[in-house]
Amino acid sequence: MPVEETISLHDLFRVLKRRSVFIISTALFAVILTGIISYFFLTPIYQASTQILINQKQTEQIQVNAQDIQTNIQLINTYTVIIKSPAILSKVIENLDLDTTPALLEKKIKVETTQDSQVIKISVNDPEHYKSVDIANTIVEVLQEEIQILMNVNNVYILSPAVYLENPLPAKPNPLLNMTIAAVSGLMIGVGIAFLINYLDMTVKTERDIEELLGFPVIGIVSPITEVEVNKIKGLFGRIWGRGRQDV
Repeated sequence: MPVEETISLHDLFRVLKRRSVFIISTALFAVILTGIISYFFLTPIYQASTQILINQKQTEQIQVNAQDIQTNIQLINTYTVIIKSPAILSKVIENLDLDTTPALLEKKIKVETTQDSQVIKISVNDPEHYKSVDIANTIVEVLQEEIQILMNVNNVYILSPAVYLENPLPAKPNPLLNMTIAAVSGLMIGVGIAFLINYLDMTVKTERDIEELLGFPVIGIVSPITEVEVNKIKGLFGRIWGRGRQDV
């Protein structure tokens, strides 16, 4: 009949306490390694953003009814596709003389829309801050020109252009966030390895281990003898031996 092994909460804390140095060391190693990689090996990526407003058509009417707004919102999905299309990005590459392709440039661009809104946010990521600003603003400029040909309308308005910053902060990597994640991951890995080592460790360390291994209760324990006690025993036997020789 198989014997089921169980582990109590006390055993869990005992393993954690015994392996605490190893667990903490694993977490510290993960944090230090991640910090070195984040600060010295990962290329900083800067982000520039611009916002544009899309209307259905340019009109001299002051009042805009709800149906017009709903129609404008329906155009947003079409414009998000047009913004990242080769028709726009090829012109951007040409105007800025970029050494890239529309497919590669598209990966740097993120187009965001808000529900029930006619506003589109265009964000560009690049290792150089000034280049991300130039690309974001040029996309809007090219869009304003090309949309008149593609859609026969002039309905793209700039709400906030991308601006140059004197001391820009990179959008990624985020070293502090990466190190926090590394600390949590390191602790989890350390705990997992600690329990694995404890599970694979078959050495006998306590009387409880003997009871579990042999299935018999422990009725006596031989206490360890210190070096001082060993010296005392040696001295006692030495005196007894000396007296015995004198009697002879």
